Amino acid sequence: QVQFVESGGGLVQPGGSLRLSCAASGFSLGRFDIGWFRRAPGKEREALSYISRDDGSAYYVDSVKGRFTISRDLAENTAYLQMNNLIPEDTAVYYCARRLTNEYTPFNPRAFGTWGQGTQVIVSS
Repeated sequence: QVQFVESGGGLVQPGGSLRLSCAASGFSLGRFDIGWFRRAPGKEREALSYISRDDGSAYYVDSVKGRFTISRDLAENTAYLQMNNLIPEDTAVYYCARRLTNEYTPFNPRAFGTWGQGTQVIVSS
């Protein structure tokens, strides 16, 4: 079965860190760009970062640049999102997905598919 399973979310204080995991099954992670996204309450899903299938280059939106780090372990078929210096505005459900088309701009969620169930992150004191 082709799917992603996200994990690693939880409750963290402002300034804290979390590492999210995105385990892929049914396909090879390295054959796709892999993206991380989030959806905050009352907001649309937004892209955060993606890692290139070609060479593992990482790309970030401005709001998380310098705080979040995307990576992948091809042997484990898993992608990760290390999140540091978390702020309350980072509270959201976090998802990973794979790029299925180059029809859209690189960070457009419409370019991605095989969405997992997400993992909840709450940043609060």
